[in-house]
Amino acid sequence: MTSLEITKKAVAALEDKKAINVKVIDISQVSVIADYFIIASGSNINQVQALSDNVLDELAKNDVHPNQTEGYNTANWILMDYNDVIIHIFNQEDRLFYDLERIWRDGKAVELPIE
Repeated sequence: MTSLEITKKAVAALEDKKAINVKVIDISQVSVIADYFIIASGSNINQVQALSDNVLDELAKNDVHPNQTEGYNTANWILMDYNDVIIHIFNQEDRLFYDLERIWRDGKAVELPIE
């Protein structure tokens, strides 16, 4: 799967579990670490973990697995590394604190839904 296809599937999985304020940033022109950042929030620890679980399950159906997942147990900020797609799932408080959208503002915001 291409990085755009992975991004579309991941966004759909997040939206399926009612993620809050899903944002996609195309960072391919400003960084070599990935093509896309996906940033989303959950309202509590259970929802944050459910969002992560659903992304894992939906991408696994296409034989796409993360290189690494960090932060699942505390669920303040779960980072899922799919090579060219990095998924950040926050609780709302930590998302405001880290403000990745501001840090990566040189990237290009991708309109949702992704066509």
